Amino acid sequence: MQVCVPSRPAATSARITAWARAHPRLRPLRELLLVAVLFTAYKVGRMLAAEHMVEAFHNAVRLWDLERALHLPSEVGVQDWLLQAPAAVRAANVYYEFVHFPATAIFLVWLYLRRHAHYRWARTVLVVLTAAALVVHFVLPLAPPRMLNGLGFVDTGAVYGPGVYGTPEHDHLSNQFAAMPSLHIGWAVLVATGLILATRSRWRWLWAAHPVITTFVVVATANHYWLDGIVAVALLVITIVIVRPPGLKRGTAVSAANGTSAEPAAEKEKAYASRAEEAA
Repeated sequence: MQVCVPSRPAATSARITAWARAHPRLRPLRELLLVAVLFTAYKVGRMLAAEHMVEAFHNAVRLWDLERALHLPSEVGVQDWLLQAPAAVRAANVYYEFVHFPATAIFLVWLYLRRHAHYRWARTVLVVLTAAALVVHFVLPLAPPRMLNGLGFVDTGAVYGPGVYGTPEHDHLSNQFAAMPSLHIGWAVLVATGLILATRSRWRWLWAAHPVITTFVVVATANHYWLDGIVAVALLVITIVIVRPPGLKRGTAVSAANGTSAEPAAEKEKAYASRAEEAA
């Protein structure tokens, strides 16, 4: 069955942009509406891709075998280590459920208010990354590890709480077979990268803890495989190569040593030639 994602969100987004250009004071509202439209489009797309249960389980088994062939660490071992502390399991479930979207939203709001050029970049990267992930959800439906009880996984949300999902048969608000790629990890890496690039504090590298914790949480709670995160990061890297961060645009050389922009080679040559003529 071929599924087509409705094009209405794109048209709606264009209308919102045109309306906001005519009313510059309402730009914050425009950004809020754009994000809401894009998020709605993503959720609708995920639900449209949720009708491939059998294929999703077959893909999960194949991916598990591939990870073993690649000698990646067993996700079961990571979860077994976490299960030794029930309080830590519940904390991980809380982090999984309540940090993902709020952290990304706060990140975007802060950039919009304090680093607008970085905000436009981060918003574009987020949209491209999420759209690419949606395509993968359609092409490769994948059951998460927590559904593979035969391999020793525990659904920590159902057993320890708080629970995030219902049973796939009755959950009509989310696509539980969209494990690949992990947008929890992809968005977390984007948030950390954006904050590191947009700030100058020597402590800014501590933002890297967010994707590290997120990766541990999604694996230990059996919501994602290692390869889900690897693919998400790969998609993010490709997106950032295409959509360069502010200050790293093509054709601009930036001196990391002194923090100043270097002149293009052609301009340097002209300057040297002019000085030579004056000296003569």
